[in-house]
Amino acid sequence: MKNLSKLIISVIGCELVGLAGTPFTITAIPTWYATLNKPFFAPPNWLFGPAWTILYFLMGVAFYLIWKQGWKKKTKTAGIYFLAQLGLNFIWSPIFFGLRAPLLGLVVIVAMWTLIIMTMKKFYPLSKPASYLLLPYLLWVSFATLLNTAIVVLN
Repeated sequence: MKNLSKLIISVIGCELVGLAGTPFTITAIPTWYATLNKPFFAPPNWLFGPAWTILYFLMGVAFYLIWKQGWKKKTKTAGIYFLAQLGLNFIWSPIFFGLRAPLLGLVVIVAMWTLIIMTMKKFYPLSKPASYLLLPYLLWVSFATLLNTAIVVLN
């Protein structure tokens, strides 16, 4: 039961981080974001919600696999890296969409991408599945970084 609570908290916590950025995103998409020049590879807007919902779920499960091991030095360090990248994830939407600042958003997403890789490296010796569960997230953030870069260049 104790581990089930950790799983629920981990998944819901990650999903809430995504939900927290929604007000900034939803109001900006039909107004400001619609006016931006976007690259040919920009996905349709409807794709972002389902993609992020799945990614936050996977992130939550990955964090749970580390957290359930207890807070020893290595798991605590890995958890701090995870929470740091999650914090950057949390502030990206308010910066990019809320402040309408793609260049500052790019700085944040590059830092987030770096911390995701570092998190995966910290997770790997503790739980290979936890590290692998972050791979779709890393790939999506890599794509989002490319998209963010293109928006900066085109605008």
